[in-house]
Amino acid sequence: MISKSPQFEVHALSHSPRAYLPNHFPRFPVYSWVVVAKSLNLHPQPVLSSPFFSLLSNAMKEPADEQPIKLNPHLADIQQLLHSLLESASHVQILKSKWSLIINKLSTLQARLSDLSIPSAGDNPLSCELLRSVSSTFASASSLAAVCRSPTPPGGKLRTQNEVDSLSAKLDAHINDLEVLAKSGALSEPNAAVSSGIFPASRRESVRAEARNLMTRLQIGSNEPRSLALDSLLGLLQEDDKHVIIAVAQGLVPVLVHLLDSSPSSEIKEKTVTAVAKISTVDSSKHVLLAEGLGLLNNLLRVLESGSVFAKEKSCVALTVLSNSKENARAIASRGGISSLLEVCQVGTPNSQALAAGVLQNLAAFEEIKDSFIEENAVSILLGLCDSGTLLAQENSIGCLCNLVSGNDNLKLLVAREGIIENLKNLADSASTAQNLEVVARMVSTLASCPNIAESLVANGFVDRVLNMLSSGVLGVRIAAANALCDLGYNNKIKKELGEIGCIRLLVGMLDGKATEEKEAAAKVLSMLMNFIGNRRIFRKVEKGIVSVVQLLDPLVKNLDKKYLVSILASLMNSKKCRKQMVAAGACVYLPKLVESDVEGAKKLLDGLERGKLWGVFGRALS
Repeated sequence: MISKSPQFEVHALSHSPRAYLPNHFPRFPVYSWVVVAKSLNLHPQPVLSSPFFSLLSNAMKEPADEQPIKLNPHLADIQQLLHSLLESASHVQILKSKWSLIINKLSTLQARLSDLSIPSAGDNPLSCELLRSVSSTFASASSLAAVCRSPTPPGGKLRTQNEVDSLSAKLDAHINDLEVLAKSGALSEPNAAVSSGIFPASRRESVRAEARNLMTRLQIGSNEPRSLALDSLLGLLQEDDKHVIIAVAQGLVPVLVHLLDSSPSSEIKEKTVTAVAKISTVDSSKHVLLAEGLGLLNNLLRVLESGSVFAKEKSCVALTVLSNSKENARAIASRGGISSLLEVCQVGTPNSQALAAGVLQNLAAFEEIKDSFIEENAVSILLGLCDSGTLLAQENSIGCLCNLVSGNDNLKLLVAREGIIENLKNLADSASTAQNLEVVARMVSTLASCPNIAESLVANGFVDRVLNMLSSGVLGVRIAAANALCDLGYNNKIKKELGEIGCIRLLVGMLDGKATEEKEAAAKVLSMLMNFIGNRRIFRKVEKGIVSVVQLLDPLVKNLDKKYLVSILASLMNSKKCRKQMVAAGACVYLPKLVESDVEGAKKLLDGLERGKLWGVFGRALS
């Protein structure tokens, strides 16, 4: 390109700026035109009235409302101190290899400090705090470098070496803090909410900004400011579950896990576990905790083993969520978690006992872990909690025992001998929640599958107790009660008693429920009760009883075991009136589909109904 004189440039710009600018100048922002004007020694003069000189004139004027750019006042001093420190460190006489590493770290710090030279970092509280800490470290380092310039330091070589190692660790921490601060985006965000009076447009944005700020504080500095940041974070999370969701979306959970893993402070661990526990109570955030896997799990187990009473309680809250998966359950068992949880059940606070029993209840649901419970003498500990714990502790310990003894008659007999039936009576009679009743019904059903225990349960009045649960307004209680009755009705005497005290009418009502599981549980009990002939007469008197059963034969009703329904109808085939009701309700339409699916008893029932229809035709013809 042929060089042109400044006079040529000015001439061209002043006479035809639109034609000249696209070919010779980029589209500079306004402040760049100030530089252009000054480099050409131009001044806004009336004689220069072209558009270009008007632009330069406006650009050279200081805006009335523009604030001067703020640079961090400490940064220049620190950089000067760093320069002196590098010079001093290069002349040490002892521990030269260690000082060589320190010099490398100082060089890295020098590069990291350049991130704080941007204007927005000038009044950023985080950067100011960090610079004060770095300045203090540099001052100590300068004194230490001066000491190391002597072959025989006054404090002795060993002490000096420890001080050098401590300095090296501090520099590592500063490098990490500066990296975190730069990556967090905090330096580029306006300090509007604090310094200029400009607030975020919405509360959601305000919470998001606050969460990001606190997350940054949790990753930099010493224990004291991190602890204060945790206090603020806990306040934010406790204020509203929506704040939990926002903070988790900003990446809070990995920060908390890292803090648990890296901080030696028991106070910080306790507060961090409290934050994790709060997150675990918000359904939409639980999957984020589960995604952390063994990293979070191991830290919670360490807190459970050696943390404070309060920290153990919060650890149990979080473990309640994490212990529902088989992989995590195996990990908890293999890392001594069952032993730690049982210890809490024995000596923990009433609330922590209940929470620990809840975690154990989740773990006992997995067959491969049950041996670990036996090895730790869990049965006697849990039975003890059934006697002395709060209602919630009793509920969770009975639920745990229910899972534990399922499928093992020897364990069922053991807990029965140790007094579990009396515990069940006490909990059923004093139950204040539906969950209490549900766990009692589940345990009764589990124990009643063992004939010897079933007799004892009946003798202790559990038929009436469980029957009352069928009237519960809670679905889970009704289902558990129906399953328990199915196991308790082991002879005709009990079946007769159940029919006479109104059980059948309640069960027919459950057939019309919305949940498939409830329909099937009711059908199963009715099928059992129909084995006693007296109950068939009672069933025939129940309005819409047959219609309710037949309607469930419809192939459109999915995920329902139809063999119990077929059994109920088959028990009524001797009644001509009942057969007519079945046909009228559509049984002959639905049964062929069940025959195709090989449902037990369906073909025999269909054949019987069709023969009845045929005899009805003959009867009308003969008459």
